[in-house]
Amino acid sequence: MTAIKTMGKLLRLPTNEQKLVRQCLKGDSRAQRELYDRFCGQMLGVCRRYVKTIEDAEEVLSNAFIKVFSRLDQFKAEGNLGGWIRRIMINESLNYIRYQKNLFVEVEEENHSSLSHENLNDQWEAEHLMMMINELPLGYRTVFNLYAVEGYSHKEIGDMLDISENTSKSQLSKARKALRDKLDKNELLYKEQ
Repeated sequence: MTAIKTMGKLLRLPTNEQKLVRQCLKGDSRAQRELYDRFCGQMLGVCRRYVKTIEDAEEVLSNAFIKVFSRLDQFKAEGNLGGWIRRIMINESLNYIRYQKNLFVEVEEENHSSLSHENLNDQWEAEHLMMMINELPLGYRTVFNLYAVEGYSHKEIGDMLDISENTSKSQLSKARKALRDKLDKNELLYKEQ
């Protein structure tokens, strides 16, 4: 809300986000499309951190946006619309993981692809780091993303995933060790070139 003073009275004007939300609630398809376009790229990235394939992330994104639009009346303008949508994306990603019945199942063998050293640049390194995170067992990856990327505490993660704080801490520790091992291995490969 933006406040302006006119004739001695303080008027609160709605922000663009609030106007967009009101238009969406009225069923304005252009406003709904604008809201989707404004947030879909960023939110696909959020979903992608939790699910393994882009196709699965797109499915989660679609299901989550259905929830966004069906629950838009629950959005309180006190907070950030993007943050509210992000929370729905995270919850839908976690629901997808639970549905797949893969949560905290250890992978017997990790699929390590050989690395091509022809395309080393900053973007490649970021994509490579994302790939290494994606190769983590599902439980490690989920806790790592919730803690390191989203900033949740171990207590919050435990509540979200219905696990103990100690399990969350253990999964994070194992995820960090696995990533450190992968980074060390890749650094050795890079130095050998």
